[in-house]
Amino acid sequence: MNGSAICAEQLSAALLAIEERILWNAEADLALATELEAQAVELGDEALAARARLCRTNMLMRTGDVAGAARQIYDCYEWAVEHEDRRLQARTHLIWANIQRLLGDFAKCLEHSLSSVELLDETATPFMQVWHRAKLADALGLNGAMEAARPRYHQAEELARELRLWETLTSVLNNWAYTEFTDGDFVRAQEVVQRLNHHAVTHGFELDPATLDTIGAIQIENGEYAAAEETMRVCIARHETGLREDADDLPEYLLTMARAQRCMGALDRAQASLDTARLLCVDRELHEVLVRVHQEQAELLAARGEFAEAFAMHKTFYAAHESLRSKQREAQAQTRQAMFETAEAREEAERFREQARRDPLTGLRNRRYIDEELPALLTGDADLTVAIVDLDHFKRVNDQLSHDVGDQVLVQVAKLLETKLAAVAPDGFVARLGGEEFLLVLPRTPVPTATTRLDEVRRAIRAYDWWTITGDLPVTVSIGVAGVHEAPDLSQSAILSTADRNLYVAKRGGRDRVVSGMARDGRTRSYRDRDRDAA
Repeated sequence: MNGSAICAEQLSAALLAIEERILWNAEADLALATELEAQAVELGDEALAARARLCRTNMLMRTGDVAGAARQIYDCYEWAVEHEDRRLQARTHLIWANIQRLLGDFAKCLEHSLSSVELLDETATPFMQVWHRAKLADALGLNGAMEAARPRYHQAEELARELRLWETLTSVLNNWAYTEFTDGDFVRAQEVVQRLNHHAVTHGFELDPATLDTIGAIQIENGEYAAAEETMRVCIARHETGLREDADDLPEYLLTMARAQRCMGALDRAQASLDTARLLCVDRELHEVLVRVHQEQAELLAARGEFAEAFAMHKTFYAAHESLRSKQREAQAQTRQAMFETAEAREEAERFREQARRDPLTGLRNRRYIDEELPALLTGDADLTVAIVDLDHFKRVNDQLSHDVGDQVLVQVAKLLETKLAAVAPDGFVARLGGEEFLLVLPRTPVPTATTRLDEVRRAIRAYDWWTITGDLPVTVSIGVAGVHEAPDLSQSAILSTADRNLYVAKRGGRDRVVSGMARDGRTRSYRDRDRDAA
């Protein structure tokens, strides 16, 4: 294996570690993903670069730049769709779901979560098979559909056990317990916590601080205040010895600790926990957590019987809460606007691109579209057949009637060609080459079969009631057919030249006919160099 291949393999492994990580150091992983993307670009490996770009987008979201992530997620998705990378599509939808959750659009969060599961196939990793189902359950719970969420959690749990993904199972059970907790079903939440604790003991896992915080909150709601305080002591101790820390971790844990201490009557200890949490919130500018610290302070003052002070603190809490909500709504609005502008710009660009690939008169694909699509079809389909269709004596229509009538004929012929081709070769396409000349492309259709079907197309055009458009003038077409194996090489010009020579034979043979097989007149001409007056 050469050095580049080894480097690519190592790069892929590094990306997989980020992709399948449940707990992150967002700032560090953002820097790492950015570096890995640059290395992938240097290698010239588009697939690795796309994966790194998605990792970077994910970490951008987790550092708090939701608007930036929202703008970049479209690029990630478009690349995955264009390259039919189902695994990357599934991962993209999962991150997109998280973006929508942070924006408060839980319905769209659910849509993307569902897509992230529907896209799972044999290319998905074992981790994805478990975690994507768990995140779908999270989204269902977020939308208040706990009856639908629980079977998904069960499925994720059983799959994790079957695949022996013990660390992932810990996160699945943690999320399940937290979702039951937020839904208000504290009994079920406690049941899941018991399974979580048993799992940790059985497999020798030390529960991480975030999981312990979930357990402590559930214990409080079930009236187990002393147990909750002890859980939070362990939580904070593990947090202080850990390598990973988000800015709001410790204040959150102290807040849960204070609630447990207040409920058990240890008011002085509760005040000490709150004071430490408040200092951290002010120092780190954690406005959302600080709002809840104010709320808990009001509860603590009331528990002491200091009702006037509690009322004053409640007003402080309410003002801070409303200010925070206003800032959150503004941030969400800005992010949605960024997403809208990005989507709108892409739609407009796609609309212009589509217009540039369409013939303005007939609405058919045009020569630009042929040049973009046909070369790849030629190299990937040994049974591909193309046909050039040319209207017979079309000059008479323009000369004896009018160019407007000629345009009407072209439009109607285009409709007939599209309709008939859709019936005989649904995956094919019709394009206007120019003037009265059209191209039909029939994938996976050998020449003998294509010739028979194209003759049906020819007869349908001749049989159409042209009286209302051309009066007594008939409208017929001649068709030259060529298969990939009949061309001297797999180039676009070669196969079109072959079809054009057969069209010439059809014209010289009396018109209104289909000709396939190599031309027999012994003349060799490039595509389009024949005398147009012979049409």
